[in-house]
Amino acid sequence: MRILTWNINSVRLRIDHVRRLAERSDADIICLQETKVVDELFPHEAIHEMGYVHRAVRGMKSYNGVAILSRLPFKEVATKDWCRRKDCRHIYVTLEDGTEVHNFYIPAGGDEPDPESNDKFAHKLAFIKSMARWWRGRQESGARRVIVGDFNVAPLETDVWSHKQLLKIVSHTPVEVDLLGAMQKSGPWIDAVREIIPPAEQLYSWWSYRNKAWPGSDKGRRLDHIWITEALRPHLTGAEVLRDVRGWEKPSDHAPVLITLNG
Repeated sequence: MRILTWNINSVRLRIDHVRRLAERSDADIICLQETKVVDELFPHEAIHEMGYVHRAVRGMKSYNGVAILSRLPFKEVATKDWCRRKDCRHIYVTLEDGTEVHNFYIPAGGDEPDPESNDKFAHKLAFIKSMARWWRGRQESGARRVIVGDFNVAPLETDVWSHKQLLKIVSHTPVEVDLLGAMQKSGPWIDAVREIIPPAEQLYSWWSYRNKAWPGSDKGRRLDHIWITEALRPHLTGAEVLRDVRGWEKPSDHAPVLITLNG
């Protein structure tokens, strides 16, 4: 089973990119964030023609939105609201073998890393704390679970182009990194990508549109993640960031992340 996550930054604008990516990655499940479309206008027909006949979508106009596209049937589809907001940041499915696949779009947090003066940053911190509480209440030995998405946090020093220069920049501040670490323990979750690609290796999945020198300067951050439970660790055989997708014409500022699970 190949599972891919991608912050697409408008699914209708980049539907041809989805088709190209599906053909290239041969992913069984594609999880999208920032679809930016209400459910009734989601491009179901085009995606059905790609072979993803099972779909779970939750969207809103112009902002946020998540979707799970699958070749595999769902036994159950569910959503959850966080921080008392109906802002379409989470959807999950249960596959026929009992595996849960959760797709998240964690708030970006704005520009100022101060929850007192920046409501967006306060919302981000509260969101991650709420996720940790929820997972602690759902701990289950042997559970087969996958959580993917744009987490908007680069936790490791090697997940950013300059640890020192980004310590006070939203996405890599100590408070965000600590909270994401607590959320990871609450699963408990395994960082599937870093199981395959050593933590000592620099690795990014996002490059700002403002950086016109990309990819030459390579000032990136690893904001997009796939985590798995311990029960799936023995089945993990591959992981990669498809960074060249960031260089396609009219790209998203994120690159897709892909893992392979066997058995």
